[in-house]
Amino acid sequence: MVTRKSRAEIDRMRRAGRIVAEVLALVESELKPGVSTAHLDRLAEAHIRKAGATPSFLGYAGINPRRPFPASVCISIDDEIVHGIPGERVIREGQVVSIDAGAIVEGWHGDAARTFFVGEPPARVRELIDTTRAAMMAGITAAVPGNYIDDISAAVEDVGAPQGFGIIRQFVGHGIGTQMHEEPQVPNYRTGRRGRKLEPGICLAIEPMFTLGRHEARVLEDDWTVVTVDGSLAAHFEHSIAITDDGPEILTTV
Repeated sequence: MVTRKSRAEIDRMRRAGRIVAEVLALVESELKPGVSTAHLDRLAEAHIRKAGATPSFLGYAGINPRRPFPASVCISIDDEIVHGIPGERVIREGQVVSIDAGAIVEGWHGDAARTFFVGEPPARVRELIDTTRAAMMAGITAAVPGNYIDDISAAVEDVGAPQGFGIIRQFVGHGIGTQMHEEPQVPNYRTGRRGRKLEPGICLAIEPMFTLGRHEARVLEDDWTVVTVDGSLAAHFEHSIAITDDGPEILTTV
């Protein structure tokens, strides 16, 4: 069921989103060769809790009830698309690093992701990262009252496909509110179905995931980390938004 949020509820999500944006900026400032992913995770959790929020991901079992997520942020490297688990791995020069963060304020979620390159990226990798972000912004622009979910999906696909990037199909964007993952699903490609009509008060997490190769993905034995089947590099961007009478409002910003 798709629920429309009130102004007061969106205000809480905006507070959660601001904390998420701060976390992403903090992690970016610390992202350098020699830093462990566990260190970045500890910094993120400390900031979320100091801000009076709770990490959305820590202990989250919505996708995998058998093994709840063991960290406060997802850190996915190179061919890892999403849900990478922080640990003792050390960041190296020349890596693609995607950070996905979530926070809960008074029961309401914020969720966002960004992809970085450690060092100076090759031209095609820079294009992958820039295009994935541009696709997210195109999807957000399409999230206006009167449009449909498939208008968002088409906008994302129309940015990524002409560049020859693989568009992940196995994982999609989603509604967000008192749960991190709510209806409706928001694919990053045309499905042939219009989906839910967009109205003020609907809140969505729009998150394209593109690769340098094919779109197929698989989950590793840790039951969380999603990687490209062909080993190609991946990028992931995400914002939580609220649809308003005046158009989309990004909630995960400072």
